Amino acid sequence: MRWPSAKFAEVAEIVTGNTPPKKDPDNYGSGVPWVKPPDLDAWEPVTQTAETLSSKGQKLARLLPEGTVMVCCIGSIGRVGIAGTTVATNQQINSLIFGPNINPKFGYYYCRRIPQQFKAAARNAVVPILNKSNFSKIEMPVPPLSEQRRIVEILDQANALRKKRAEADAIAARILPALFYEMFGDPLANPHGFAMETVGNLLTFLRNGTTAEQNQDGHGYPVTRIETISAGVINPDRVRYVDFDDSELNKWRLRPGDILFSHINSESHIGKTAIYKGQPDPLIHGMNLLLMRPDARQVRPEYLFAVLNTDSVRAAYRQRCKRAVNQASLNQKDISSLEIAVPPIDAQDRFCLLAGNLLQQVETQQKATENIEKLFDNLIHRAFTGDLTAKWREAHMKELLQEMEQQAKELKIDDCRSQIETDHKSQIINHKSSIGDPQ
Repeated sequence: MRWPSAKFAEVAEIVTGNTPPKKDPDNYGSGVPWVKPPDLDAWEPVTQTAETLSSKGQKLARLLPEGTVMVCCIGSIGRVGIAGTTVATNQQINSLIFGPNINPKFGYYYCRRIPQQFKAAARNAVVPILNKSNFSKIEMPVPPLSEQRRIVEILDQANALRKKRAEADAIAARILPALFYEMFGDPLANPHGFAMETVGNLLTFLRNGTTAEQNQDGHGYPVTRIETISAGVINPDRVRYVDFDDSELNKWRLRPGDILFSHINSESHIGKTAIYKGQPDPLIHGMNLLLMRPDARQVRPEYLFAVLNTDSVRAAYRQRCKRAVNQASLNQKDISSLEIAVPPIDAQDRFCLLAGNLLQQVETQQKATENIEKLFDNLIHRAFTGDLTAKWREAHMKELLQEMEQQAKELKIDDCRSQIETDHKSQIINHKSSIGDPQ
């Protein structure tokens, strides 16, 4: 099924945000959410932000109605959000106020599907920029509104299931820290008076990964990247590959019990970790993740993993970050010098026994989450190829033809009706051929 298409500028008003003068603090305060790139990409409509504009600041901003689709076009290009109330944005964001031919949620889901298209249209610079002119030329499909609503209904239902899965994952993720605090307390405050030691002295070594050229075609050995540990466990589906000889393999190969630590990332993801349990085997230590190899005489991997995932240690590392545009980093010295509580090995072993079962459950749940994400990605792909609503469309073809004819007039699209009729006949012929009916 081929729907007509239109440029963003043909179906939406495009608004670039701005920043009311910071030198006047009266522009900021209780009022309208002021959206910046970190507020995007959360899947939920944006209704709250860290900074808000006062009534005075709103007069200097460009207010956007509920349902506006916001796209980051400077820096973190392709981050998308939809306004759940009246909002304003800063100048890094271009917003789409869709006209009567586009359901806002349909436009939102489409924009979530094409981050790579946004990036490809951007001008490469020190800070990538997708200017308003190029942004306005990006094309999107324009199905009949009734079909858009049907697509949104299906995707909303699937997204609700993803939300429930995420809520279950969040509950599971809190169990291990709760067990840790019950047994040992805060590892920085050290309420039980355990020995204190720096993280660096608890490791046999701490290093960066190989910078060898990676490929995505499966040639060679799997190598880690930031996405490999994005959910707190080793995800074998989010690796790339390097072609190594035996000496390089032995040098960079991970060992069971090694901890991978995210030290270059957006600030909220700094300090994310995962323990390598031996699968996949082998697995190569790649760039942008630090490898921590615990000294087994002093600390167990599961204990150190739990320490690194406590709120206090994550916060301490974030305070030590070096910040740049849309990215933060931690150097090895700042990581190594943090002092943490180190209980006796027998106490750590008791914790590890309990934690092992929890970690296994978390890994199992994470695999289920990954499967749901794959299914959702597939649904979004099918939604914008027309496949998702193919049967529904056959049952409503008469009404759809009338809708598309009206849309064609409004958008000045020629031959729209003849195109959909041709496509519909082709679908019927292909369907009959597939089941052996005479044409």
